[in-house]
Amino acid sequence: YQRRVPGGQRTTRRAFLVCAFCMEVQEVVLVSPPTDGITAVKFAPDSNLLLASSWDASVRLFDTDANILKAIQPGKAALLDVSFYQDSNHAISGGLDRSLRLFDFTTSSETILGTHEAPIKHVVFHKETGLIFSGSWDKTVCAWDPRASNAQIGRLPLPEKVFAMDVSSTRLVVGTNARRVLIFDIRKAVPTEPEQHRESSLKYQTRCIKCNPDNQGYALSSVEGRVAIEYFDLSPEVQKQKYAFKCHRATVNGTDVVYPVNALAYHPGYGTFASGGCDGVVNIWDGSNKKRIVKLKQCNTSISSLAFNSSGNKIAIAASYTFEEGEKEHPADQIIVRDILDSDVRPKMKEVV
Repeated sequence: YQRRVPGGQRTTRRAFLVCAFCMEVQEVVLVSPPTDGITAVKFAPDSNLLLASSWDASVRLFDTDANILKAIQPGKAALLDVSFYQDSNHAISGGLDRSLRLFDFTTSSETILGTHEAPIKHVVFHKETGLIFSGSWDKTVCAWDPRASNAQIGRLPLPEKVFAMDVSSTRLVVGTNARRVLIFDIRKAVPTEPEQHRESSLKYQTRCIKCNPDNQGYALSSVEGRVAIEYFDLSPEVQKQKYAFKCHRATVNGTDVVYPVNALAYHPGYGTFASGGCDGVVNIWDGSNKKRIVKLKQCNTSISSLAFNSSGNKIAIAASYTFEEGEKEHPADQIIVRDILDSDVRPKMKEVV
């Protein structure tokens, strides 16, 4: 208000609050998305550049601020995962051709670091050691150092195929097709055996594993509409804190429908996390207080991957049919980048009794 009134300062403040609640959340659908089955989206560690891998065999690099496709690296076979390596100019990928590839976007060059004996399901970069880990359907995890003359510096045999994998600053967590979870300590050297062998607390096949940024544990999702919160510390007092909950469910024509939870992503600041399922829904959860903060998005097809940017004020949503109902007509693939409000991700205050 421009006029002076008693209590004018308070009136001005109230007007500001009303305007703050009316702010429109910006949401952008990226141009030139993958043309077949998006398998992963990952933000750069130091910018809002975004990588995407897909079944169309390409690695795409987007500038999400300008909404342009900066680069596309075609491949020979479907790609199942992608990640930045070191900075925004380098990326690694793996897929059905069994090769671990390193891309340099500044020179448009590609290097094959090595191969597995079966398709590569996941690739992760561990910034603390500068190492790359690849998990494969050949029942191994390999460690790679592109700086070495022989890039492959370790090979870890597993009891089953790799279905999910993530890395924190201290641990590598691997989920297999038989619901096994293997935890490796990677703080000092390339491990030769797991630090812990676990069985998933969820009864059905593992879909996704994401490590908490506080390095205390991880979230795990399954095909049966559930998420488990787990902790590395095996002491009884810590293990009492773990739990699982139902999510991504609906009643359709009087029938309860349970959807796979394909994607998880932790917020880098608050440690709250997002989940995305085959119901097309993105939820954000406060894991510490066991509450949903917000239903963020409803898409018209499955959510295949999620990623927060490094500052936590944007989320990338890959809306891409994951063939959970077999071959059928489905919407075109999209990558949606949505602004995140603080209220979307800030943990809920515990009630004081």
